[in-house]
Amino acid sequence: MKPGSAYDVSQFVTVEDGDQDDKGTLNLMTVAMGTATPLTYVIAHFREFEEIMELKDVRQEEEDETEYSIRQLKLMSDSQFNALYVAFKKAGLPYTIEYNGVTVLNVLSKGAADGQLLPGDNIVEIDGQLIEKAEDLSNILNSKKEHDEVKLVINRNDELLDRTISLKKIPGDENHRVGIGISYSENKSIKTDPRVKVKAEDIGGPSAGLMFTLEILDQILDKDLTKGYNIAGTGEMNEDGTVGRIGGIEKKVVAANEDHIEIFFAPDDDITDAMLKVNPNVKSNYEAAVETAKKIGTNMEIVPVKTIDDALEYLEQLEPKEDVS
Repeated sequence: MKPGSAYDVSQFVTVEDGDQDDKGTLNLMTVAMGTATPLTYVIAHFREFEEIMELKDVRQEEEDETEYSIRQLKLMSDSQFNALYVAFKKAGLPYTIEYNGVTVLNVLSKGAADGQLLPGDNIVEIDGQLIEKAEDLSNILNSKKEHDEVKLVINRNDELLDRTISLKKIPGDENHRVGIGISYSENKSIKTDPRVKVKAEDIGGPSAGLMFTLEILDQILDKDLTKGYNIAGTGEMNEDGTVGRIGGIEKKVVAANEDHIEIFFAPDDDITDAMLKVNPNVKSNYEAAVETAKKIGTNMEIVPVKTIDDALEYLEQLEPKEDVS
């Protein structure tokens, strides 16, 4: 893992008839990841902001490469949903939410669904009942016992398929619960007025959520949020408008500096006792960003944000950048 690049979010987000004439930019930040080679393994040991990671520290337990990719894309799609939801709610503009079942993220080895379901399948019906929200599926499964059969209808690559699954104890579950042996996430979409097109299929994970939200607001509001500055940031956007902690903040600060970013939003997340128990030296994203900025000697301003309102209030009070000719 090493520093990636800054990408102007307007190349991924288009609001119908939206404001596109800003003088500055809003940018999402990436980290670059790839399988280590003997050369990159050696190089990483001599470069402070490059890191060698074990696969087990990147993927979840029992997660293969396909499942990892699907989870990352699902995290990004959820991040886009939250960005649209928060932005349109903040702007007071109309939107409707549609719930479309649940997406399978991981199929547990030797679980009931092993060999029956695949990561990326969308469960739309169980025992004749349409599944809209995740709780619809869990409520039905909670009423079942071991060896009960459930009939599922799944959407796989736009084809509806029937599956009959005999329930088993969930592998590795300490409470010996019975289920179909999958991890899953709610599948929902949002329709807005005006319409918004988001094309970010090649970006995985939830960390661009804050910047997606700001870009959407920048295009639907009749004002230039950037005030002429090149602004970047990172952080998961939650439905309640809070900004969540992300990984790789140090590398994103380095990349932002290299790409001439002037202002950088960093999640000002709270460090819990549980986090300190696992890692007594853990820092908030904001603290780690400030520490990195000092190390590399950047003039980039690091701005702490706990909520979308923190970012908007900072931009509101920001003096417009003077034109330099």
